[in-house]
Amino acid sequence: MKQILSSGALMLASFVASAQTNLPAVNVTAPYSSLHGGYLISGDFKVDPRMPSVVFPAQALVTDDILSIEPVHLQDNEYLILQECASADCHEASLVRFWSSDGIGGDDTRRNRVWITHENKYFIWLKRLPALTGLSCSQPSSRDDTTRTKCGNHFTTFQQVSPPLMLIPTGELAAYNQDVLKKAILADPVQVVQQTHEGSTYVVTYEGGSTVRVRRMHAAKDSQ
Repeated sequence: MKQILSSGALMLASFVASAQTNLPAVNVTAPYSSLHGGYLISGDFKVDPRMPSVVFPAQALVTDDILSIEPVHLQDNEYLILQECASADCHEASLVRFWSSDGIGGDDTRRNRVWITHENKYFIWLKRLPALTGLSCSQPSSRDDTTRTKCGNHFTTFQQVSPPLMLIPTGELAAYNQDVLKKAILADPVQVVQQTHEGSTYVVTYEGGSTVRVRRMHAAKDSQ
């Protein structure tokens, strides 16, 4: 399954491979920025027209940037994903954090802010996986059987490294629903239908109505 890339994943890998390897000095004093608390707050993000489902920072994130990602609304079958390239040509990507209607998962589940610890190419996208209505992984063998496993109705663990734009659930819930997951895993991400700026905040709306607010916080002293 890892060897099978969607068209969007192939395009992303090609796009990143063509970009320069060494990240340039960053100047985030572009439009849609403001200064607050020693940070330059910027909403300078965009959707590349060749990949209408993927949000990129207009300039690559660097060490000690803070990325604020705030889903305003997610449907029950949607997962908002932050990935970073895990190989030089970006044919592999690492899962940094994910959001569902239940909350946040990943390296730090306390808040919607992601501290960038190293320079890299990061991208945000939205994925739909099958909506699960049953709360148990396995059915009881009898009416009196109380040993069935409760797994919830959202996937909460995923393969850490995968092709870009691919989200692969793991764990018991995924194992019990592998048949319905096969096509969903290979399906394209949800496309962006609208992008705008509210001051220094980038607001992106996906097909179906889900909306996400994104900001980049860059130390003001580093932007001079």
